[in-house]
Amino acid sequence: MSETFSHRVLPYDGVDEFLAGAVPFLSTGIDAGDRVLAVTGVGSETLLREGLGPRARGVEFVEADGWYAHPSRTLADCLSDADQLCEQGRRLRILGEPAWTGRRPLEVLEWQRVEAIVNVAFARTGAAILCPYARTLPAGVVAAARRTHPETLRGSRALGNPGYVDPWTYSAMCDEEALPDPPARAERLDIERPDLFWLRAWVTDYARRTPLAEEDLQRLLVAVTEVVTNAIRHGAPPIVLRIWLEPGELVCEVKDAGRWAARSGFGLLPPGADGPGRFGLWAVRLLCSIVQIRTGDGTTVRLRLGLPSVPAVVRVQPWR
Repeated sequence: MSETFSHRVLPYDGVDEFLAGAVPFLSTGIDAGDRVLAVTGVGSETLLREGLGPRARGVEFVEADGWYAHPSRTLADCLSDADQLCEQGRRLRILGEPAWTGRRPLEVLEWQRVEAIVNVAFARTGAAILCPYARTLPAGVVAAARRTHPETLRGSRALGNPGYVDPWTYSAMCDEEALPDPPARAERLDIERPDLFWLRAWVTDYARRTPLAEEDLQRLLVAVTEVVTNAIRHGAPPIVLRIWLEPGELVCEVKDAGRWAARSGFGLLPPGADGPGRFGLWAVRLLCSIVQIRTGDGTTVRLRLGLPSVPAVVRVQPWR
């Protein structure tokens, strides 16, 4: 693959600016024989189909809400496609308009982190990615785009972003804010020996008295086992496991007194995307809705899984 990877932001104010950047980008890929995807909402899809005319048949249109459902899973699927096409001598070309509205602040933060990590993950694939950002989005979202995209597209011209930040530096900035303390209602299990059977039983006992789906419980058990195993191998005692409910989420936290080394950004990249690696924390990110990691004065890993619904009162009895 001789193509150079590109990741550009397309800030636009109105239909004309959107089409002036998006249509040439997609048309170039169609003419080159790229696999061309347009990940947008219904309104933008309609505009693009009209702007492209008959050429629209060469574009795969994907609904944005489903595409942007989970940061790590979307990154994994997209990177796999880019790698396969690269091996075939072809290029993956994506117009991706992130779905920002209606997201909680933590979700917004994780998608902004992915926008930065894309620059590392896809560097070897030769993929071309263009991300339209409407100027009507919150100012913080638009400002972050200039820090996570190396270039800005204006019409047919690509200009370097002076505010662009190194991806790993940006990711570290996402973790600067300390995690709030667990609530007083959180259940606690002190892990004094690597007895994973009783650990999983403890988590299961709590989770089955919440609305967590059985499939998600199995994901949680695998994720907790991996994180506790890491704490035993790479951390230091005491190791404490806590679990509690927040609105719409079950939260499970593992805290130890050690300081973990940041390998591939604590699982932000799949193994092999930036040198050798393990599936451990990358798999944990795939299994959970959001993973928060803080290290320094000890290491804390907080796992969040979405709940289908949360009753007004969920009574969880202490572990005995």
